[in-house]
Amino acid sequence: MKQLNPYLTGGITPDWTDYLLAYQEAGADAVEIGLPFSDPMMDGATIQQASDQALRRGVTIDSILADLVAVRAHVRIPLIAMTYANLVFRDGPETFCRRLAGAGISGLIVPDVPVDEAGRLEAAATAAGIDLILLAAPVTAPDRLAEIGRRSRGFVYAVSVMDTTGERDALAATAAPLARRLREVTELPVLIGFGISTPGQAAAAARAGDGVVIASALMRRVLEGASPDDLRAEVAGFRAALDQVDQEMPVARAHPEVSGYRR
Repeated sequence: MKQLNPYLTGGITPDWTDYLLAYQEAGADAVEIGLPFSDPMMDGATIQQASDQALRRGVTIDSILADLVAVRAHVRIPLIAMTYANLVFRDGPETFCRRLAGAGISGLIVPDVPVDEAGRLEAAATAAGIDLILLAAPVTAPDRLAEIGRRSRGFVYAVSVMDTTGERDALAATAAPLARRLREVTELPVLIGFGISTPGQAAAAARAGDGVVIASALMRRVLEGASPDDLRAEVAGFRAALDQVDQEMPVARAHPEVSGYRR
């Protein structure tokens, strides 16, 4: 089954966990929660604006994790934190990963920690029961791609385009070739992200990989004032598009069950 991982900036609104629960009700397989950072190098204008809005509200990692603890009994799907190395290494990856695990988070994406510098973070994540999810780009060399496929946990994040996050008019031409290359070197699900903006684009990406990450298109709607019910409908549209792909495709390849990142 094709996986749907929508993104949500932690603390973007006072009721931000209502969006999380709406995503879950709409059929998300996991939710990627952005921990706001003042200098998000891989994020485009929309995610930067979402992070700025959260930071202006006084949001901190502690407050986001406390909010997650408050709704933990209602969350049935995996939660994945996405943030930057500065926040991870400020108090040390060991402490950081333990804090995530204590709030019910089971996955972590840190895009500015390359695979050849990830040893300490990898060990800390493993010790805390956190899956460290690694990213691959269209220009990643074959040997490095294989190492990413071997060392990633949960899934491999295929960055569809050499650019920051943001909505686009069409799925990048580099997305499908990258997904194919990754699927040759790993049995983990390969999820495609960056620039997937419509259900049609999500379906195209899912035909090449094993699922998608949707971020800027959803955060733009929240920034515009859309309610959790509105976002439930948005995510349900993406879910329906991926389910249609499942019906079209003869037999999906088998994946190991990894930390519940499957419906």
